Amino acid sequence: QVQLVQSGGGLVQAGGSLRLSCAASGRTFSTYAMGWFRQAPGKEREFVAGISRSGGNTYYADSVKGRFTISRDIAKNVYLQMNSLKPEDTAVYYCAARLEPYGGRFYYTQGEYDYWGQGTQVTVSS
Repeated sequence: QVQLVQSGGGLVQAGGSLRLSCAASGRTFSTYAMGWFRQAPGKEREFVAGISRSGGNTYYADSVKGRFTISRDIAKNVYLQMNSLKPEDTAVYYCAARLEPYGGRFYYTQGEYDYWGQGTQVTVSS
């Protein structure tokens, strides 16, 4: 079992930066791949970024590539550094986790993740 508790988020002007954090519980965090998703009003939840259990592989949605960075540390935290924010980045952001028994796979859909954080609002004003 993994529990995810998110922090960060808030209101920022376009061009600004925010950092989201996700703290995981559980003794086997190092065996879990992690991801960030977001859901804007009236839209489906969409993939933002993912990171392998080792942290060696990261992957991004095209819409955030070059602006967002996902990372993780050995203290069971996952981060999403968001730079050059745009109004279209406004959404509720969720961190997610899934067991990664083997390396080398990327997970882009919400159905592939088993555990979710509570969500945090990010609002980018123009």
